[in-house]
Amino acid sequence: MDRTAQLIARPAEHTAVYDPTTSAGSLHLRAIEVLDGNWTGTSTVPSHGLYPHQWSWDSAFIAIGLRHVSPRRAQTELETLLDAQWGDGRIPHIVFNPSVPLDAYFPSPDFWRSVTAGRAAGAPRTVQTSGIVQPPVHALAAWLVHRADPGLSRARGFLARVYPRLAAWHRYLLHRRDLGGGGLVSVVHPWEQGMDNAPSWDAPLARIAPAPARSFRRADLAHGAPEDRPTDLDYGRYVRLATDYRDGEYADGRTDFAVEDPAFNALLIASEHALARIAEELGATGTARHARAQRLTAALVDRLWDPAEGLFFCRDLRGGGLIRERGVSGLVPLLLPGLSREIVSALVGTLRGPHFGVGATTRLAPSYDLLGEAFDPHRYWRGPAWFNTSWLVERGLRLHGERAHADALRAAVLDVADTSDFAEYVDPYTGEACGATGFSWTAALTLDLLHDTQAIQETQATHRLPHGTAFDRADSSFKGGDRG
Repeated sequence: MDRTAQLIARPAEHTAVYDPTTSAGSLHLRAIEVLDGNWTGTSTVPSHGLYPHQWSWDSAFIAIGLRHVSPRRAQTELETLLDAQWGDGRIPHIVFNPSVPLDAYFPSPDFWRSVTAGRAAGAPRTVQTSGIVQPPVHALAAWLVHRADPGLSRARGFLARVYPRLAAWHRYLLHRRDLGGGGLVSVVHPWEQGMDNAPSWDAPLARIAPAPARSFRRADLAHGAPEDRPTDLDYGRYVRLATDYRDGEYADGRTDFAVEDPAFNALLIASEHALARIAEELGATGTARHARAQRLTAALVDRLWDPAEGLFFCRDLRGGGLIRERGVSGLVPLLLPGLSREIVSALVGTLRGPHFGVGATTRLAPSYDLLGEAFDPHRYWRGPAWFNTSWLVERGLRLHGERAHADALRAAVLDVADTSDFAEYVDPYTGEACGATGFSWTAALTLDLLHDTQAIQETQATHRLPHGTAFDRADSSFKGGDRG
Protein backbone atom coordinates (compact mmCIF):
# COMPACT_ATOMS: atom_id res chain seq x y z
CA MET A 1 0.00 0.00 0.00
CA ASP A 2 1.52 3.37 -1.02
CA ARG A 3 1.60 6.37 1.34
CA THR A 4 -1.40 8.10 -0.25
CA ALA A 5 -3.49 4.97 0.06
CA GLN A 6 -2.44 4.66 3.70
CA LEU A 7 -3.56 8.22 4.33
CA ILE A 8 -6.98 7.64 2.76
CA ALA A 9 -7.50 4.30 4.53
CA ARG A 10 -9.87 4.37 7.49
CA PRO A 11 -9.94 1.93 10.45
CA ALA A 12 -12.92 -0.39 10.12
CA GLU A 13 -14.27 0.51 13.56
CA HIS A 14 -14.66 4.19 12.65
CA THR A 15 -17.32 5.58 10.34
CA ALA A 16 -15.85 7.21 7.24
CA VAL A 17 -16.25 10.96 7.24
CA TYR A 18 -15.63 11.52 3.55
CA ASP A 19 -15.49 8.94 0.77
CA PRO A 20 -15.39 10.76 -2.58
CA THR A 21 -14.13 9.43 -5.85
CA THR A 22 -10.36 9.13 -5.75
CA SER A 23 -9.80 8.58 -9.47
CA ALA A 24 -6.33 9.38 -10.75
CA GLY A 25 -5.93 13.10 -11.32
CA SER A 26 -8.98 14.14 -9.30
CA LEU A 27 -8.70 17.37 -7.34
CA HIS A 28 -9.34 15.43 -4.13
CA LEU A 29 -6.55 12.94 -4.75
CA ARG A 30 -4.11 15.62 -5.87
CA ALA A 31 -4.78 17.60 -2.68
CA ILE A 32 -4.07 14.50 -0.61
CA GLU A 33 -0.83 13.93 -2.52
CA VAL A 34 0.32 17.48 -1.68
CA LEU A 35 -0.29 16.89 2.03
CA ASP A 36 1.34 13.48 1.86
CA GLY A 37 4.39 14.95 0.13
CA ASN A 38 4.74 17.65 2.78
CA TRP A 39 4.32 15.28 5.73
CA THR A 40 7.41 14.84 7.93
CA GLY A 41 6.13 11.99 10.08
CA THR A 42 4.86 14.20 12.92
CA SER A 43 3.66 17.37 11.18
CA THR A 44 3.21 18.98 7.77
CA VAL A 45 5.48 21.67 6.35
CA PRO A 46 3.81 24.43 4.35
CA SER A 47 6.31 23.97 1.51
CA HIS A 48 9.56 21.98 1.55
CA GLY A 49 11.55 24.61 -0.32
CA LEU A 50 10.41 27.91 1.17
CA TYR A 51 8.99 26.85 4.55
CA PRO A 52 10.73 23.64 5.71
CA HIS A 53 9.55 23.71 9.37
CA GLN A 54 6.19 23.59 11.17
CA TRP A 55 4.19 26.83 11.20
CA SER A 56 1.50 27.48 13.80
CA TRP A 57 -1.58 28.69 11.94
CA ASP A 58 -0.63 26.62 8.89
CA SER A 59 -0.92 23.49 11.01
CA ALA A 60 -4.35 24.55 12.25
CA PHE A 61 -5.65 24.98 8.69
CA ILE A 62 -3.91 21.78 7.60
CA ALA A 63 -5.61 19.84 10.40
CA ILE A 64 -8.99 21.23 9.32
CA GLY A 65 -8.48 19.70 5.87
CA LEU A 66 -6.79 16.51 7.04
CA ARG A 67 -9.75 15.65 9.26
CA HIS A 68 -11.69 14.55 6.20
CA VAL A 69 -9.20 11.86 5.18
CA SER A 70 -7.24 11.06 8.34
CA PRO A 71 -8.62 12.39 11.63
CA ARG A 72 -5.78 10.59 13.44
CA ARG A 73 -3.16 12.50 11.50
CA ALA A 74 -5.09 15.75 11.95
CA GLN A 75 -4.94 15.18 15.71
CA THR A 76 -1.21 14.46 15.50
CA GLU A 77 -0.66 17.70 13.57
CA LEU A 78 -2.10 19.75 16.42
CA GLU A 79 -0.53 17.65 19.16
CA THR A 80 2.95 18.08 17.68
CA LEU A 81 2.50 21.85 17.62
CA LEU A 82 1.17 21.96 21.18
CA ASP A 83 4.14 19.90 22.39
CA ALA A 84 6.26 23.01 21.69
CA GLN A 85 4.07 25.35 23.76
CA TRP A 86 5.88 27.67 26.17
CA GLY A 87 5.30 27.73 29.91
CA ASP A 88 3.58 31.12 29.73
CA GLY A 89 1.02 29.61 27.34
CA ARG A 90 2.19 31.03 24.01
CA ILE A 91 2.21 28.76 20.97
CA PRO A 92 5.28 29.76 18.92
CA HIS A 93 4.81 30.56 15.27
CA ILE A 94 7.59 28.17 14.15
CA VAL A 95 8.65 24.80 15.53
CA PHE A 96 12.04 24.04 14.02
CA ASN A 97 12.98 20.67 12.56
CA PRO A 98 16.53 19.95 13.78
CA SER A 99 17.31 17.94 10.65
CA VAL A 100 16.91 21.01 8.43
CA PRO A 101 20.16 22.96 7.83
CA LEU A 102 20.34 26.35 9.57
CA ASP A 103 20.80 28.21 6.29
CA ALA A 104 17.60 26.76 4.78
CA TYR A 105 15.42 29.38 6.45
CA PHE A 106 15.91 32.75 8.11
CA PRO A 107 15.36 33.65 10.91
CA SER A 108 16.76 30.30 11.97
CA PRO A 109 16.86 28.76 15.47
CA ASP A 110 20.18 30.39 16.26
CA PHE A 111 18.56 33.79 15.71
CA TRP A 112 15.58 33.21 18.03
CA ARG A 113 17.63 31.46 20.78
CA SER A 114 14.40 30.26 22.36
CA VAL A 115 16.02 27.91 24.86
CA THR A 116 18.10 30.70 26.41
CA ALA A 117 16.33 33.99 25.59
CA GLY A 118 12.93 32.41 26.27
CA ARG A 119 13.91 30.72 29.54
CA ALA A 120 12.02 33.23 31.72
CA ALA A 121 8.90 32.77 29.59
CA GLY A 122 9.09 28.98 29.85
CA ALA A 123 10.38 28.07 26.40
CA PRO A 124 10.80 24.29 26.03
CA ARG A 125 14.30 22.91 26.42
CA THR A 126 13.93 19.94 24.08
CA VAL A 127 12.81 21.73 20.92
CA GLN A 128 13.80 25.02 19.33
CA THR A 129 11.11 27.49 18.32
CA SER A 130 10.59 31.11 17.41
CA GLY A 131 9.46 33.50 20.14
CA ILE A 132 6.51 35.20 18.46
CA VAL A 133 3.03 33.78 17.81
CA GLN A 134 0.45 33.51 15.02
CA PRO A 135 -3.35 33.82 14.84
CA PRO A 136 -5.19 31.52 17.30
CA VAL A 137 -7.09 29.21 14.94
CA HIS A 138 -6.16 26.18 17.02
CA ALA A 139 -9.20 25.62 19.26
CA LEU A 140 -11.49 25.94 16.25
CA ALA A 141 -9.34 23.40 14.42
CA ALA A 142 -9.30 21.04 17.42
CA TRP A 143 -13.09 21.13 17.70
CA LEU A 144 -13.60 20.47 13.99
CA VAL A 145 -11.07 17.63 14.09
CA HIS A 146 -12.94 16.08 17.03
CA ARG A 147 -16.24 16.38 15.17
CA ALA A 148 -14.79 14.52 12.19
CA ASP A 149 -14.48 11.30 14.23
CA PRO A 150 -15.75 11.68 17.81
CA GLY A 151 -15.22 7.98 18.51
CA LEU A 152 -11.53 8.10 17.66
CA SER A 153 -11.13 11.41 19.49
CA ARG A 154 -12.69 10.04 22.68
CA ALA A 155 -10.76 6.78 22.47
CA ARG A 156 -7.49 8.71 22.28
CA GLY A 157 -8.49 11.31 24.87
CA PHE A 158 -7.71 13.96 22.27
CA LEU A 159 -9.81 16.82 23.65
CA ALA A 160 -8.93 16.07 27.26
CA ARG A 161 -5.24 16.41 26.40
CA VAL A 162 -5.41 19.52 24.22
CA TYR A 163 -8.01 21.49 26.20
CA PRO A 164 -5.68 22.61 29.05
CA ARG A 165 -3.07 23.72 26.53
CA LEU A 166 -5.56 25.61 24.43
CA ALA A 167 -6.99 27.27 27.55
CA ALA A 168 -3.45 28.34 28.56
CA TRP A 169 -2.89 29.71 25.06
CA HIS A 170 -6.01 31.87 25.28
CA ARG A 171 -5.06 33.03 28.80
CA TYR A 172 -1.68 34.16 27.52
CA LEU A 173 -3.27 36.22 24.76
CA LEU A 174 -6.02 37.70 26.90
CA HIS A 175 -3.82 38.52 29.90
CA ARG A 176 -0.40 39.31 28.38
CA ARG A 177 -1.42 40.86 25.06
CA ASP A 178 -4.18 43.30 26.03
CA LEU A 179 -1.69 46.10 25.53
CA GLY A 180 -4.31 48.74 24.80
CA GLY A 181 -6.43 48.03 27.86
CA GLY A 182 -9.60 47.76 25.77
CA GLY A 183 -9.97 43.99 25.91
CA LEU A 184 -8.51 43.15 22.50
CA VAL A 185 -5.28 41.27 21.82
CA SER A 186 -2.32 43.05 20.22
CA VAL A 187 0.33 41.71 17.89
CA VAL A 188 3.90 42.85 18.50
CA HIS A 189 5.31 41.90 15.10
CA PRO A 190 3.74 41.81 11.59
CA TRP A 191 4.66 38.13 11.30
CA GLU A 192 2.36 37.38 14.23
CA GLN A 193 -0.71 38.47 12.33
CA GLY A 194 0.28 36.26 9.41
CA MET A 195 -0.18 38.90 6.68
CA ASP A 196 3.46 39.82 6.82
CA ASN A 197 3.90 42.96 4.72
CA ALA A 198 0.32 44.21 4.45
CA PRO A 199 0.10 48.01 3.96
CA SER A 200 -1.57 48.24 7.38
CA TRP A 201 1.89 47.77 8.88
CA ASP A 202 3.59 50.57 6.92
CA ALA A 203 2.87 53.39 9.38
CA PRO A 204 3.73 51.45 12.57
CA LEU A 205 6.87 50.03 10.93
CA ALA A 206 8.06 53.49 9.84
CA ARG A 207 8.98 54.16 13.48
CA ILE A 208 11.33 51.16 13.55
CA ALA A 209 15.00 51.62 12.63
CA PRO A 210 15.87 48.69 10.32
CA ALA A 211 18.62 46.23 11.13
CA PRO A 212 21.62 46.64 8.81
CA ALA A 213 21.24 44.62 5.61
CA ARG A 214 24.60 42.92 6.26
CA SER A 215 23.33 41.53 9.57
CA PHE A 216 20.99 38.96 8.00
CA ARG A 217 20.60 36.82 4.88
CA ARG A 218 17.22 36.45 3.20
CA ALA A 219 16.70 32.78 2.34
CA ASP A 220 13.22 33.60 0.95
CA LEU A 221 14.66 35.32 -2.13
CA ALA A 222 16.08 32.01 -3.33
CA HIS A 223 12.55 30.61 -3.68
CA GLY A 224 10.50 33.51 -5.05
CA ALA A 225 10.78 36.54 -7.32
CA PRO A 226 12.32 39.41 -5.32
CA GLU A 227 9.77 41.84 -6.75
CA ASP A 228 6.97 39.75 -5.21
CA ARG A 229 8.52 39.53 -1.74
CA PRO A 230 8.78 42.14 1.06
CA THR A 231 11.41 44.81 0.41
CA ASP A 232 14.83 44.75 2.09
CA LEU A 233 13.82 47.83 4.08
CA ASP A 234 10.72 46.09 5.45
CA TYR A 235 12.70 42.96 6.17
CA GLY A 236 15.30 44.95 8.07
CA ARG A 237 12.53 46.34 10.25
CA TYR A 238 11.10 42.86 10.85
CA VAL A 239 14.54 41.69 11.97
CA ARG A 240 14.98 44.70 14.27
CA LEU A 241 11.61 44.10 15.95
CA ALA A 242 12.33 40.41 16.44
CA THR A 243 15.82 41.14 17.76
CA ASP A 244 14.53 43.65 20.31
CA TYR A 245 11.80 41.24 21.44
CA ARG A 246 14.35 38.44 21.84
CA ASP A 247 16.84 40.63 23.67
CA GLY A 248 14.04 41.61 26.05
CA GLU A 249 13.57 37.91 26.84
CA TYR A 250 10.24 37.89 24.99
CA ALA A 251 8.52 40.05 27.61
CA ASP A 252 5.38 41.67 26.21
CA GLY A 253 4.51 45.34 26.07
CA ARG A 254 8.00 46.79 25.69
CA THR A 255 8.37 47.12 21.92
CA ASP A 256 7.53 50.08 19.70
CA PHE A 257 5.12 47.99 17.64
CA ALA A 258 1.71 47.06 19.09
CA VAL A 259 -1.34 46.75 16.86
CA GLU A 260 -4.88 45.46 17.45
CA ASP A 261 -5.80 43.51 14.33
CA PRO A 262 -9.38 42.51 13.39
CA ALA A 263 -8.55 39.11 11.88
CA PHE A 264 -6.34 38.02 14.78
CA ASN A 265 -9.03 38.96 17.30
CA ALA A 266 -11.86 37.47 15.22
CA LEU A 267 -10.04 34.14 15.12
CA LEU A 268 -9.54 34.30 18.88
CA ILE A 269 -13.27 34.88 19.33
CA ALA A 270 -14.18 32.01 17.00
CA SER A 271 -11.76 29.78 18.89
CA GLU A 272 -13.15 30.92 22.24
CA HIS A 273 -16.58 29.72 21.09
CA ALA A 274 -14.98 26.45 20.00
CA LEU A 275 -13.20 26.10 23.34
CA ALA A 276 -16.58 26.46 25.03
CA ARG A 277 -17.89 23.56 22.95
CA ILE A 278 -14.82 21.50 23.88
CA ALA A 279 -15.45 22.21 27.56
CA GLU A 280 -19.05 21.07 27.17
CA GLU A 281 -17.92 17.88 25.44
CA LEU A 282 -15.67 17.20 28.44
CA GLY A 283 -18.57 17.66 30.87
CA ALA A 284 -17.87 21.24 31.98
CA THR A 285 -19.82 24.38 31.23
CA GLY A 286 -18.96 26.67 28.36
CA THR A 287 -21.11 29.57 29.52
CA ALA A 288 -18.23 31.74 30.71
CA ARG A 289 -16.32 31.26 27.47
CA HIS A 290 -19.35 32.11 25.34
CA ALA A 291 -19.83 35.24 27.46
CA ARG A 292 -16.16 36.15 27.02
CA ALA A 293 -16.50 35.74 23.26
CA GLN A 294 -19.52 38.05 23.40
CA ARG A 295 -17.51 40.70 25.28
CA LEU A 296 -14.63 40.37 22.83
CA THR A 297 -16.99 40.80 19.90
CA ALA A 298 -18.39 43.96 21.48
CA ALA A 299 -14.84 45.26 21.98
CA LEU A 300 -13.96 44.41 18.38
CA VAL A 301 -16.89 46.44 17.12
CA ASP A 302 -16.26 49.29 19.54
CA ARG A 303 -12.54 49.65 18.82
CA LEU A 304 -12.06 48.54 15.21
CA TRP A 305 -15.34 48.91 13.28
CA ASP A 306 -15.87 51.90 10.99
CA PRO A 307 -19.53 52.05 9.91
CA ALA A 308 -18.87 54.75 7.34
CA GLU A 309 -16.36 52.52 5.52
CA GLY A 310 -18.17 49.23 6.17
CA LEU A 311 -14.96 47.58 7.33
CA PHE A 312 -12.88 46.72 10.40
CA PHE A 313 -9.48 48.44 10.60
CA CYS A 314 -6.30 47.85 12.60
CA ARG A 315 -5.57 50.14 15.57
CA ASP A 316 -2.01 51.37 16.14
CA LEU A 317 -1.52 51.54 19.91
CA ARG A 318 1.78 53.38 19.70
CA GLY A 319 0.82 55.91 17.02
CA GLY A 320 -2.81 56.27 18.03
CA GLY A 321 -5.99 55.74 16.06
CA LEU A 322 -7.17 53.44 13.33
CA ILE A 323 -4.90 52.56 10.43
CA ARG A 324 -7.09 53.36 7.45
CA GLU A 325 -5.74 50.82 5.01
CA ARG A 326 -8.37 48.44 3.63
CA GLY A 327 -7.17 44.86 3.97
CA VAL A 328 -8.76 41.44 3.89
CA SER A 329 -8.14 41.29 7.65
CA GLY A 330 -11.07 43.69 8.01
CA LEU A 331 -13.41 41.20 6.32
CA VAL A 332 -12.46 38.14 8.38
CA PRO A 333 -14.82 39.07 11.29
CA LEU A 334 -17.64 37.83 9.01
CA LEU A 335 -16.70 34.53 10.66
CA LEU A 336 -18.34 35.63 13.90
CA PRO A 337 -21.94 34.73 14.80
CA GLY A 338 -22.48 37.72 17.09
CA LEU A 339 -22.30 40.48 14.51
CA SER A 340 -25.43 42.51 13.89
CA ARG A 341 -27.20 42.11 10.58
CA GLU A 342 -26.30 45.71 9.81
CA ILE A 343 -22.57 44.99 10.13
CA VAL A 344 -22.84 41.76 8.15
CA SER A 345 -24.65 43.53 5.31
CA ALA A 346 -22.04 46.30 5.28
CA LEU A 347 -19.18 43.78 5.15
CA VAL A 348 -20.81 41.87 2.29
CA GLY A 349 -21.25 45.15 0.44
CA THR A 350 -17.57 46.00 0.96
CA LEU A 351 -16.48 42.52 -0.12
CA ARG A 352 -18.39 42.84 -3.37
CA GLY A 353 -17.75 46.55 -3.90
CA PRO A 354 -14.96 48.31 -5.80
CA HIS A 355 -12.31 47.92 -3.11
CA PHE A 356 -12.33 44.10 -3.16
CA GLY A 357 -14.48 43.25 -6.18
CA VAL A 358 -15.29 39.66 -5.23
CA GLY A 359 -17.80 38.23 -7.69
CA ALA A 360 -17.30 41.12 -10.08
CA THR A 361 -13.67 41.91 -10.93
CA THR A 362 -11.73 39.48 -8.74
CA ARG A 363 -11.92 35.72 -8.43
CA LEU A 364 -10.84 35.42 -4.78
CA ALA A 365 -10.71 37.99 -1.99
CA PRO A 366 -7.62 40.18 -2.59
CA SER A 367 -5.42 40.78 0.41
CA TYR A 368 -5.53 44.56 -0.08
CA ASP A 369 -7.68 47.33 -1.49
CA LEU A 370 -7.80 47.21 -5.30
CA LEU A 371 -7.91 51.02 -5.33
CA GLY A 372 -5.19 51.53 -2.71
CA GLU A 373 -1.94 53.28 -3.57
CA ALA A 374 0.09 50.29 -2.38
CA PHE A 375 -1.89 47.69 -4.36
CA ASP A 376 0.21 45.20 -6.29
CA PRO A 377 -1.47 42.00 -7.56
CA HIS A 378 1.70 39.95 -7.09
CA ARG A 379 3.52 41.40 -4.08
CA TYR A 380 3.17 39.40 -0.88
CA TRP A 381 0.00 40.46 1.05
CA ARG A 382 -0.23 43.77 -0.83
CA GLY A 383 -2.85 42.57 -3.29
CA PRO A 384 -2.62 38.85 -4.10
CA ALA A 385 -5.38 36.51 -2.95
CA TRP A 386 -4.69 33.80 -0.38
CA PHE A 387 -6.72 30.65 0.04
CA ASN A 388 -6.97 30.70 3.82
CA THR A 389 -8.51 34.18 3.93
CA SER A 390 -10.98 33.34 1.16
CA TRP A 391 -11.86 30.17 3.08
CA LEU A 392 -12.56 32.23 6.20
CA VAL A 393 -14.69 34.71 4.26
CA GLU A 394 -16.60 31.87 2.57
CA ARG A 395 -17.28 30.32 5.96
CA GLY A 396 -18.52 33.66 7.28
CA LEU A 397 -20.80 34.26 4.29
CA ARG A 398 -22.37 30.84 4.71
CA LEU A 399 -22.73 31.25 8.46
CA HIS A 400 -24.77 34.41 7.95
CA GLY A 401 -27.07 32.97 5.28
CA GLU A 402 -25.32 34.54 2.26
CA ARG A 403 -25.52 31.23 0.47
CA ALA A 404 -25.32 32.41 -3.15
CA HIS A 405 -22.22 34.51 -2.48
CA ALA A 406 -20.65 31.67 -0.47
CA ASP A 407 -21.35 29.16 -3.25
CA ALA A 408 -19.75 31.42 -5.85
CA LEU A 409 -16.65 32.02 -3.71
CA ARG A 410 -16.36 28.33 -2.91
CA ALA A 411 -16.50 27.43 -6.62
CA ALA A 412 -13.85 30.04 -7.41
CA VAL A 413 -11.52 28.80 -4.65
CA LEU A 414 -11.76 25.21 -5.89
CA ASP A 415 -11.23 26.20 -9.51
CA VAL A 416 -8.22 28.41 -8.76
CA ALA A 417 -6.69 25.80 -6.44
CA ASP A 418 -6.99 23.30 -9.29
CA THR A 419 -5.57 25.47 -12.08
CA SER A 420 -2.80 27.00 -9.93
CA ASP A 421 -1.50 23.64 -8.69
CA PHE A 422 -2.40 24.53 -5.08
CA ALA A 423 -0.44 27.77 -5.16
CA GLU A 424 0.65 29.66 -2.05
CA TYR A 425 -1.18 32.75 -3.33
CA VAL A 426 -2.53 34.01 -6.66
CA ASP A 427 -3.22 37.09 -8.75
CA PRO A 428 -6.71 38.08 -7.55
CA TYR A 429 -7.89 38.96 -11.07
CA THR A 430 -6.55 36.03 -13.10
CA GLY A 431 -5.84 33.30 -10.55
CA GLU A 432 -2.25 33.09 -11.82
CA ALA A 433 -0.06 31.15 -9.39
CA CYS A 434 2.42 33.11 -7.25
CA GLY A 435 4.92 31.95 -4.64
CA ALA A 436 5.25 28.23 -4.02
CA THR A 437 3.03 25.58 -5.55
CA GLY A 438 1.94 22.42 -3.76
CA PHE A 439 1.21 24.59 -0.71
CA SER A 440 -0.20 22.66 2.22
CA TRP A 441 -2.96 24.89 3.52
CA THR A 442 -4.24 25.42 -0.02
CA ALA A 443 -4.51 21.66 -0.47
CA ALA A 444 -6.03 21.18 2.99
CA LEU A 445 -8.68 23.85 2.59
CA THR A 446 -9.49 22.52 -0.87
CA LEU A 447 -10.31 19.21 0.83
CA ASP A 448 -12.48 21.03 3.32
CA LEU A 449 -14.44 22.84 0.61
CA LEU A 450 -14.85 19.61 -1.35
CA HIS A 451 -16.49 18.14 1.72
CA ASP A 452 -20.01 19.56 1.58
CA THR A 453 -22.12 17.53 3.96
CA GLN A 454 -22.58 18.38 7.65
CA ALA A 455 -20.15 21.32 7.64
CA ILE A 456 -22.71 24.04 8.23
CA GLN A 457 -24.12 21.95 11.07
CA GLU A 458 -20.61 21.81 12.53
CA THR A 459 -20.37 25.59 12.35
CA GLN A 460 -23.72 26.03 14.03
CA ALA A 461 -22.74 23.50 16.71
CA THR A 462 -19.44 25.32 17.25
CA HIS A 463 -21.30 28.57 17.76
CA ARG A 464 -24.32 27.23 19.66
CA LEU A 465 -24.77 29.64 22.54
CA PRO A 466 -26.92 29.77 25.66
CA HIS A 467 -30.45 31.02 25.08
CA GLY A 468 -31.04 34.56 26.22
CA THR A 469 -27.61 35.86 25.18
CA ALA A 470 -27.01 38.38 22.43
CA PHE A 471 -25.53 35.52 20.41
CA ASP A 472 -28.65 33.34 20.29
CA ARG A 473 -29.30 33.59 16.55
CA ALA A 474 -32.58 31.70 16.25
CA ASP A 475 -34.03 34.38 13.97
CA SER A 476 -34.70 33.66 10.32
CA SER A 477 -31.73 35.75 9.13
CA PHE A 478 -29.34 33.09 10.47
CA LYS A 479 -29.98 30.23 8.07
CA GLY A 480 -26.73 29.09 6.53
CA GLY A 481 -26.41 26.54 3.77
CA ASP A 482 -24.79 23.18 3.23
CA ARG A 483 -21.55 23.89 5.05
CA GLY A 484 -19.81 26.44 7.24
